[in-house]
Amino acid sequence: MLIEQFEDKNLAHYSYAIMSHGEIALIDPARDPRPYYDFAKLQHAKITAVIETHPHADFVSSHLEIYKTTGATIYVSGLVGAEYPHQTFDEGDAIVLGKITLKSLNTPGHSPDSISIVTIDENDKEQAVFTGDTLFIGDCGRPDLRENAGTIIAARTDLAKQMYHSLRSKLMTLPDNVMVYPAHGAGSLCGKELSEQTRSTIGAEKISNWSLQNMREEDFVKELLADQPFIPKYFPFDVAVNKKGAETFSLSISSVPKRAPVTCQACVKSLNPDILIIDSRPQSHFKKAHLKNAINLMNDTKFETWLGSIVNPGEKFYLAAENETVLDQLIERAAKVGYEKQIELAFVAEYGNAKMQSIDIDELIKNENTFTIIDIRNDSEIKTGKIFTNAIHIPMHELRERTNEIPVNKPIVVHCAGGYRSAAGSSIIRSKLNDTPQVFDLGEKIKQFQK
Repeated sequence: MLIEQFEDKNLAHYSYAIMSHGEIALIDPARDPRPYYDFAKLQHAKITAVIETHPHADFVSSHLEIYKTTGATIYVSGLVGAEYPHQTFDEGDAIVLGKITLKSLNTPGHSPDSISIVTIDENDKEQAVFTGDTLFIGDCGRPDLRENAGTIIAARTDLAKQMYHSLRSKLMTLPDNVMVYPAHGAGSLCGKELSEQTRSTIGAEKISNWSLQNMREEDFVKELLADQPFIPKYFPFDVAVNKKGAETFSLSISSVPKRAPVTCQACVKSLNPDILIIDSRPQSHFKKAHLKNAINLMNDTKFETWLGSIVNPGEKFYLAAENETVLDQLIERAAKVGYEKQIELAFVAEYGNAKMQSIDIDELIKNENTFTIIDIRNDSEIKTGKIFTNAIHIPMHELRERTNEIPVNKPIVVHCAGGYRSAAGSSIIRSKLNDTPQVFDLGEKIKQFQK
């Protein structure tokens, strides 16, 4: 048996290929199936099965495309209500893959329809468990994503209770030497304390993972529900997409309309002023010149997460980049969260008649009360303390809907923790308030004020 782990660092997502005697089963594949085809070709093996541990909220899966391309059977819990061709795979069901067996365990908690997959070798020994979003390294899955999404909706408290029992009655009963392969690592919004480690064992997790410690159900539920990350706008949308099955990746991204670089005022007039512009260029370029009302969401590791947190599902937007190569990359990244069909037009930005002025940092240091300061960090970050005493806190993922709460009698300064989000946040506020009053991005200068 060979287990290959694939990582999408931007989404902190792990997917897997399990191979035995020329047959491959894929678990929780990412939107782009090409790496799995390349692996199968390299191993001279055939993909015969695709297993979904649940309908994912944070990325779009390629399970339907792989089925159409290879003929592999898709396996998923019957509780999902999947709308694509599939075989139900629940407790007591098993798949023979070469000389090994894959066994399903129903492990609700992150979602009502979550399963984990146990691999059993030719000697009838349990070797590994693929835990999806149920058990992570150092944490377990959040239980608050299925209150308004999926075939089965469930209250977070009820799912937290199910998680308590899934961990203890299903996963902790496996032998200590069984390898643990989760669907996510550090940086994922599907949990809150995920480790940088990419794999572990049941025995190691029993020692170090808070969620597997000896505690009462009510204490577990309270701890699990506390301080979970925010829920991006796109999460319920992706659950629905994965329940149905996504379009072919290559065809979908190739259908995104593109045009020659926007180089002049005449080009700008051809754009619909009511459609949002996502400008992914570095903030230094954006501040010098950009299109009016554009949002500066830079090309960074969390681009797709913040795109799906700022832009609503179904909302059209223009996508601008510094060159053709970056533009193509960002179209693919938008497709990973199912947003490629919302791109009205993609283009290289080479013109802009709007600018952002730099703040006089000495003036802010001398008298911060002459400014309205907007802190766009997340709730969990605010709990560690404010950086500016009189700052107004509006998390960035809520900013477009809450700019009416911002006073306009003073110049506005926007800050986050390091500078990436404040570039987007300041441009959101500026576009919403039409640059009255003046809006400044504190950017990386925030570090001068952090203790």
